[in-house]
Amino acid sequence: MSRSYYQPGAQRAAQVEDLFAGIAPRYDLLNDLQSFGLHRWWKRRLVALAAVPPGGRALDLCCGTGDVALAFARRGIPAVGLDFSQPMLEVARQRTRRLARPGRTLPVEWWQGDALHLPFPDGHFDAVTISYGLRNLADIPRGLAEMYRVTRPGGRLLVLDFGKPQHPWWRAVYFFYLGKVVPLLGACFCRNAPAYAYILESLQHYPAQAGVTAALRELGCTEIALHNILGGAMSIHCAVKPAQGSN
Repeated sequence: MSRSYYQPGAQRAAQVEDLFAGIAPRYDLLNDLQSFGLHRWWKRRLVALAAVPPGGRALDLCCGTGDVALAFARRGIPAVGLDFSQPMLEVARQRTRRLARPGRTLPVEWWQGDALHLPFPDGHFDAVTISYGLRNLADIPRGLAEMYRVTRPGGRLLVLDFGKPQHPWWRAVYFFYLGKVVPLLGACFCRNAPAYAYILESLQHYPAQAGVTAALRELGCTEIALHNILGGAMSIHCAVKPAQGSN
């Protein structure tokens, strides 16, 4: 397990793209195994917190195999899922085709693109979400700024990701699980332990709950709410882009 996928700076994106290209076929299986299936509930909660109004639309960044964008679409909310990994997007497209029914097309589009340079105009979406992707960006403040830019005034920005528990013993147990057990699952089911060792490595460099809250506040977001899950092992940030003319 000598290879490290975590690289600071400009090399970060290439390493992360290589990582996800390699694990795309079994990404969903490993998510279920390492989270005991709970990630599905956390993503449903994220979608509910987005509170997209009737006629609104959502953007899910770093969408991976499409869980969140498809969850919006199943609710009848037009959604765009954007990711830079073509193999992950292909899995998302396959899932969409399997879920389609005669006479019913899910309102979802899949775009390949860079979360740091979004190909959308200002204020285009009623909600912008990112799940387990913010840690992977080479420039986290820029990624949040792009989310803010394409969110309409009064819309919501939401971030779901791994967290850093405050309680010392729970953090130690949790980091042991991420550092030892999760890479073992990666080795057994993907033959790629380093790809799953990356989770803890990236988390150690991630600003997590306090840092993301501060960054959202710096952007000018209001109604910033932090929802800690499993004692802070996971967290959801939910914030509002102020309506035009509000203070």
